[in-house]
Amino acid sequence: MVGHSHTTRPPVAVRPEPMAVDLGSARLRIWLGPGGVLNVPVGQGLRRPVVQRGRIVDGAACVSELRRLVREHHSPVSVGALVVACRPVLATPAELDTTRRVLSAVLAPSRLIFVDTVRAGAVGAGAVAGTLLLADVGAQLTEVAVLRDGRVVAARRAEVGTRDLNHAVTEDMLAETAIRLIRELRQEPAARPLVGAALTRGVLVVGDGATRPDLIARLVAVLGVPVHRAALPRTAALTGAGMAAVAAVRHPAGT
Repeated sequence: MVGHSHTTRPPVAVRPEPMAVDLGSARLRIWLGPGGVLNVPVGQGLRRPVVQRGRIVDGAACVSELRRLVREHHSPVSVGALVVACRPVLATPAELDTTRRVLSAVLAPSRLIFVDTVRAGAVGAGAVAGTLLLADVGAQLTEVAVLRDGRVVAARRAEVGTRDLNHAVTEDMLAETAIRLIRELRQEPAARPLVGAALTRGVLVVGDGATRPDLIARLVAVLGVPVHRAALPRTAALTGAGMAAVAAVRHPAGT
């Protein structure tokens, strides 16, 4: 009687899909690859904010809030995934350490990589090549940077954003804040020639401020250069961070 031979193949490890996170002062955005995007308000109903002016102000409460949001919205978060997280320009090591601990507790990544929000915004808007001047006018932060081939050369930020708009803070004032930051960049010896070259191309605006016509009009009037709005300005940074996450999985040595 001839017996049957059986070949047992070892199980194939399935690598979790990479993720990207943009934890802002107003919203949590998680890019889940084929799983879609989680885009929800953060901190609603809480007595105190967990993220303020781009900083996590209560780590334990932030962990609880993010876990609740992920659970309630049934997001397919994979344990052990590579995660790319947006960070405000000029964030301190202590602030990044707090963000790392919070995201590690919530997402349990195999690897966590930070990318400047302005750089991610440029990538997500498809404006990586050449010299670029980008303004990210968010909910509670305004960030301006000059980039060369997708790398941040110099940057400035101010702790004001669209959430501050009221009778005392206008869209013109937000535009003036961005203009002031651009002028400060022009005073940096290393950045001055790049800012001049970038202005011939115009300014790219991302974030919630890019959806406000009066703010854009003020930038055009004062700077006297073209001002371009990203196609999807509110999620440009998240899209760019997601693209960086995919690239980091495919080419880990180049990260």
